[in-house]
Amino acid sequence: MQEYWELYMKTIDGNIASVLVNAGISVELPSEDKFYVGFIKLTMKAPNDKGLISEEEEAQLSFIEDKIEMESLRYRIGSYVGKIVSNGEMTFIYYLKHDFEWPDAVQSAMKEFDTYTYEYGSKMDSEWDIYHKLLFPTSIEWQIIQNHKVCDHLKSQGDSLHISRAIEHKAYFETSGQRDAFITQIESEGFSVKNLIDPTDNTPMFGLSFYRQDKPFYYDIDSLTLYLIDLAVRFSGAYDGWETSVVKI
Repeated sequence: MQEYWELYMKTIDGNIASVLVNAGISVELPSEDKFYVGFIKLTMKAPNDKGLISEEEEAQLSFIEDKIEMESLRYRIGSYVGKIVSNGEMTFIYYLKHDFEWPDAVQSAMKEFDTYTYEYGSKMDSEWDIYHKLLFPTSIEWQIIQNHKVCDHLKSQGDSLHISRAIEHKAYFETSGQRDAFITQIESEGFSVKNLIDPTDNTPMFGLSFYRQDKPFYYDIDSLTLYLIDLAVRFSGAYDGWETSVVKI
């Protein structure tokens, strides 16, 4: 099973949630030998005011997480695929080859932590619906993840992120007419077209790169890219990300 972990934020049942997911396994699904999903929902003792992990409890929760993983490996029962932290609770999610030993693995892991309240369970999930619908990022969540990675990189280079500069975007469409209609709209909003991208054997789509002076600060770029995603979809296209240069004070 491939290991490629992503951490991101979302809203679940009206509460802010921190989600850690092994995104690397998505190319291997559905699994041929893991038909059950198992969970352990732990009530945290000292969550922060947002219901997430506090510095005070972080080390202990990490120790519990490692212990559960050790026991799952000892029982050879399945694979750890992610966790959700929200509303004062931490939920660990595993996909299992079988579930009849899941209670034994859980109880073996948690016997050292008898001051914690928890519940656990399992059910058939041969299509990995929990993974796809609850853990794996949506296209919009993926865009925010990538936005913040670029922002973090710019910041590491000494960029304050608050200075406007040319930010270049790309989008692709099935027809040249859809692309032309999109261009008309973005030009009315102050964007300029840098160049058109003609279809090729590898990319049989009508693309373009375009730019505008904007700030790449986290919330600003999230708002802008989510708007461009919606706009591209409105013209039956797909937004394909952004890039910009480092600007130091």
